[in-house]
Amino acid sequence: MSLARTFIDVRPLRASPVFRRLLIGRTVSVLGGFMTMVTVMYQVWEMTHSAVWSGAVGVAQVVPMVGVGLFAGAWVDRGDRRRIFLIATVGQAVCALLLAVQGFTGGMPVAGILALVAAGACFGAVGAPAAGVFVPRLLPKEQVAAGLALNQVTGQAMMLLGPALGGLFLGWFGIGVCYLLDALSFGLAFYGAFGLPALPPEGEPSRAGLHGVLDGLRFLAGHRVVRGALITDLAATVLAMPASLFPLVNAERFGGNPRTLGLFVSALAVGGVTATALSGSVTRLGRPGLVMLGASGTWGVALALFGLTTDPWAGLGLLAVAGAADALAVVSRTTIVQTRTPDALLGRVTAAEQIVGQGGPHLGNLRGGLVAGWSSGATALVTGGLLCVLAVAYVGAATPELRDGKVTPDEP
Repeated sequence: MSLARTFIDVRPLRASPVFRRLLIGRTVSVLGGFMTMVTVMYQVWEMTHSAVWSGAVGVAQVVPMVGVGLFAGAWVDRGDRRRIFLIATVGQAVCALLLAVQGFTGGMPVAGILALVAAGACFGAVGAPAAGVFVPRLLPKEQVAAGLALNQVTGQAMMLLGPALGGLFLGWFGIGVCYLLDALSFGLAFYGAFGLPALPPEGEPSRAGLHGVLDGLRFLAGHRVVRGALITDLAATVLAMPASLFPLVNAERFGGNPRTLGLFVSALAVGGVTATALSGSVTRLGRPGLVMLGASGTWGVALALFGLTTDPWAGLGLLAVAGAADALAVVSRTTIVQTRTPDALLGRVTAAEQIVGQGGPHLGNLRGGLVAGWSSGATALVTGGLLCVLAVAYVGAATPELRDGKVTPDEP
């Protein structure tokens, strides 16, 4: 295989100008979102100096995603996904603009700020399943994985850049400007999607309300490949998510140096960006289930070994490996969901995937903290990594369709 085929597959950028505009708008919007995340955390801390209120920021983001997501997915599968995404984007922009107004004027209580964050998260929970149909509808099936990898690498790059820019802009311009930049970033996301054709569901539209949600859950329960992909992701995040353990492990093993602690998070992101940038051979392979199982197992092994190491450089290398494995697992999981799910159900299944992908890490961080409280950070890492490997091996053994399945252009 040539070196060029090892790098990320950029054929979707050449083949689809609409996808190219969508990617640019999404990238800028994600950058604004990470800047706002830092700004909200900073503002809430400055107003309260309370870890409880700071933790409530995460609750304000996650609860709407879970509470609204599945019903939003049913709505998305009943209407024009383009129009729904545009409405949701406008709603997010308005929430960011209101945050900017209070940032310039002051006087809003913390509860009001969290309410605006929660409202923005509600609109995001609607927009995400609508956007989930864009890539498989715009690109040929053999390029879907490449398009998702491009989404992944740009998103991770913004995860590295956004918090740093947010901190700089906070120091230079203040809270209001950071929120305002986020509001403006949604304008590019709106522009990227505005040129799309109408995208109604292909096939029978979703039933209204709870009936539509239950139809989506029945599909998930009955489709072994998609179900196996989501269970694998839950095993990796709930059993082995390491972020909540970093401060404790840093204190136990590396003297509590804050610079080392910051490098832990950066190592995960650097590994993820690098792996996605070199994902061309993986996405062209057409075996997302096998890649996901292998990457998820590698994630568990790397984190278990990180729990055993006492050398900081070896630890950072293992975290980079874990981040790389996680990035490949995410691309593969999303590829499975978007190529194996009928279009008429894709909004609901994408919503469920979003809940698993974002809710699982929160549960995993809670699990890690509880186990560490009873034992140690190293014990929590090692046991979590080993349990992850065992769970992934079980899913792979019990679901041969996931392990052996291929995604090809002519697959029904």
